[in-house]
Amino acid sequence: MEQVNAADMCRFLVDYGANLMASGATCIRLDKNVRRIAAAFGMDVEMTVMPRHIHLTVIDKNTGEVITSISKVPDTGISFEQNTELSRLSWEIADRKMGYADAVRRYEGIKAGGGLSAWSLLLLVSLANASFCRLFGGDIAAMIVVGVATLAGYYMKMLLLSHKVDVRLVFMVCSFVSSVIGATDMLFSIGSTPDVALGTSVLYLVPGIPFLNSFSDMLYRHYLCAFARFADALILTCSLSVGLCAGMWLMKASIF
Repeated sequence: MEQVNAADMCRFLVDYGANLMASGATCIRLDKNVRRIAAAFGMDVEMTVMPRHIHLTVIDKNTGEVITSISKVPDTGISFEQNTELSRLSWEIADRKMGYADAVRRYEGIKAGGGLSAWSLLLLVSLANASFCRLFGGDIAAMIVVGVATLAGYYMKMLLLSHKVDVRLVFMVCSFVSSVIGATDMLFSIGSTPDVALGTSVLYLVPGIPFLNSFSDMLYRHYLCAFARFADALILTCSLSVGLCAGMWLMKASIF
């Protein structure tokens, strides 16, 4: 393997770990990936994972040099594609003996990668939520209404987040917009399953990944991160509920 000093490795690994966590990785995946990369270069690491920061110490087994660095977890949003690519990078370094310079170039390329375009993502999310509506027993009319509601709500979400609006307010506004559109099925008696249309119109906002990650972190005794992720998911769910209730109240709709 290409020789690299502990300082460079520490800077690389702490930034790698922060971006891996930001993309939606669990603490156990973060720990394994970082240790895998360090071991490939003949180094060991001690790491403390906090809800908003990564505290990393790299120990060079050959020279005994010890370097410590702290990095803030960026607010980039969950990305399955980046999560997968970063994990794949750790295996390529370990199995294919990728050099440090090549690893850094590949890492920077992953961070800069755009993934799906915003419009493609908007369309796919709308189709997915309409499919969920069908899965819960919605008819064709309900699926169309849910698709339009998701399209409007998710576009609003992308627009507000691009302007750095607080994510809790974003969830309230988006769930309100989607629930108002979703209630049109009930208001105008378009289909035979208006309750399903209203109930699934905000399903795309449910923070399922933070809930699952918090459970995984708890199993592996990362209690601080588990509690923080669970609290964040709970607050977002409450924000979603506020917007949904406001939309139902405005449209005088009820699913009960």
